[in-house]
Amino acid sequence: MRIVNILFFIAVAALGFFFVLPAFAGSKVTPEEAMKRLDTGNAVLIDVREPSEWSGGVVESAVLLSLSDLQKGGSGWTEFLRQHKDRELVLYCRSGNRSGIAARILEKQGFHVSNAGAFSTWVQSGAPTRKP
Repeated sequence: MRIVNILFFIAVAALGFFFVLPAFAGSKVTPEEAMKRLDTGNAVLIDVREPSEWSGGVVESAVLLSLSDLQKGGSGWTEFLRQHKDRELVLYCRSGNRSGIAARILEKQGFHVSNAGAFSTWVQSGAPTRKP
């Protein structure tokens, strides 16, 4: 019976780690800090939500490149990353989870990445938005 409890605990801990880990990938930045970095020209902002989510608005300066396209090795990402290999990539999504997943993928490829969390936080901060 003790072995079953231990295995159950390990399984629950592993699942918890799997679901929490993406949110910690990339350094976490606020929209205000991200805007300062973008203003220097050394960083670029990327919205990693899906195209259907962009219709509700995006941060004005954001490049629109979905996480699903990154995971499939999409050509949009390939060209963008080639052009911006020396810049910090600041990512956001709906909640901060997918931007964390994208940050982890991009960090493994050697990019300097920050997770700027949720689109709603950007809106609340007063960041200008646009309709794509």
